[in-house]
Amino acid sequence: MTAAAVRRVGERSLLVEVAGPAEVAALYGWLRERREAGALGAVEEIVPAARTVLLDGVADVDALAALVRTARPVASDAAGGPLVEVPTVYDGADLAEVAMLWGVSEEAAVRIHTAPEYVVAFCGFSPGFGYLTGLPPRYEVPRHATPRSAVPAGSVAIAGAYSAVYPSPSPGGWQLLGRTALRLWDADREPAALLAPGVRVQFTAVRG
Repeated sequence: MTAAAVRRVGERSLLVEVAGPAEVAALYGWLRERREAGALGAVEEIVPAARTVLLDGVADVDALAALVRTARPVASDAAGGPLVEVPTVYDGADLAEVAMLWGVSEEAAVRIHTAPEYVVAFCGFSPGFGYLTGLPPRYEVPRHATPRSAVPAGSVAIAGAYSAVYPSPSPGGWQLLGRTALRLWDADREPAALLAPGVRVQFTAVRG
């Protein structure tokens, strides 16, 4: 990691830029391990994104920047988090289109989507919305050119390199594969979000 990849943001934050989601996951794991061991100093939040990791509420920004510049995280540093199973009814409006894009039957498309163990790379878009990595690159599909005005809560979807579950009703342009009754976001629950960075996710096909 080069010095240019570590940028100071305001008085108490650092933004670390890396190549992509795999590097984010490795760095996020490396940072969490050191914070848990008391070797990171005072840091209020570690927030991963698609190609960056933000460290916020940093007590000693210069010292932490120097430490981060020495980081050489590898894939094994992305420590496995808890596993969340997502029972999914695969009857989504775009399942047939995705199967066609993949050149397989709808049944085979379901098997493809349920085969990997996914990992929450980062969260965003809406509360509880996790961007899940794990689908092989050859199965990437585009977003819709015109987003739907309303996507139901619990919709299981894919777009680009990511899979996701919509935690609440919202507009959205992802390809809809199915639906789950699992509540991804519940403000009365602790924690409110079922998915967080590092959590592992396994989709399982169930009947409606």
